Amino acid sequence: MNSFASINPRQRDIIISSWLIILIIMVFAMIVIGGVTRLTHSGLSMVEWKPMTGWLPPLSETAWLEVFNKYKLSPEFQKINRDMNLDGFKSIFWFEFLHRLWGRLIGVVFLLPFIFFLVCGWVSKQLAPKLVLMFVLGGLQGVLGWYMVKSGLVDRPDVSQYRLTAHFSLALIIIGTIEYVALGLMFPKLAVVQGKSPLRYFSTLILVWAFVTAVSGGFVAGLDAGFSYNTFPLMDGSFLPPDLYQLSPFYLNFFEDIMSVQFNHRLLAEALLVLVTIMWFKARNVELSPRGRLAANFLGAVVLVQVALGITTLLMVIPVALAAVHQAGAVVVFMAALWVAREINNV
Repeated sequence: MNSFASINPRQRDIIISSWLIILIIMVFAMIVIGGVTRLTHSGLSMVEWKPMTGWLPPLSETAWLEVFNKYKLSPEFQKINRDMNLDGFKSIFWFEFLHRLWGRLIGVVFLLPFIFFLVCGWVSKQLAPKLVLMFVLGGLQGVLGWYMVKSGLVDRPDVSQYRLTAHFSLALIIIGTIEYVALGLMFPKLAVVQGKSPLRYFSTLILVWAFVTAVSGGFVAGLDAGFSYNTFPLMDGSFLPPDLYQLSPFYLNFFEDIMSVQFNHRLLAEALLVLVTIMWFKARNVELSPRGRLAANFLGAVVLVQVALGITTLLMVIPVALAAVHQAGAVVVFMAALWVAREINNV
């Protein structure tokens, strides 16, 4: 261990940030796998949660039949999939199993290096609570994932849009936290900041707006709202549909009315495109570091791609592959907005 302890602090930061980048990639893949699991209606195939012992799938025909028989008691089988045979069950089981297994692997890839870095004395007092926070958030995400699945195992063969959106929101918070810490290790903030960037509040607004837009997409997904009103730019034959916001109390329209939820998501995404475009033009006249300018250009590009993906996914009535890429794009936009905000605010 003495040889590891002798590595200088800057090298340690680079090694730890490289580890965090691996975790970012794994969490990103986890979000994509989760999206595919939802889009293929596979998330309710595993009706039990075994966080410590669920590493292996069924390994015999008897074991497969036992798991399948438990699934037969679920609302999804009884109300939707009564004609499903064992082979059909296996086709949905593997998506959910991979999703859960990948989550466990993320836990291992986090915990073992973390312990190693602690033993070697590489984790500073400033970094330790941030890493502990990541671990706690990861554990909470596992619990929240099961809490989400449970909502589809009672009466309605579909998970609660509230729990689904909470699960996705926490995934964004986790990947954003890891990204923020990794960027701080790779690119320490300047010791002296010459004034404040005029874009600092604007970049923060865009970060918050990107998060809210992504979260609104969670409600679209949870309500299967994308399968309705598959036209653009008109919605139900109008720019402003007459039947918007019909639920009472009014706030329920933001979470439970299919038309209103989809309209809100469209509006937020269009506004985000406008905000990012304005910031991009403003950034051309502001002194930015080369990395800050790269971040602003990247954000502008990914927002354009994401809007195009969203429109195409809607018009094609939510094909699985495109919808999964669109969800992944929401994560990329959020991460790009976080990168821009950090570079401009130098935090």
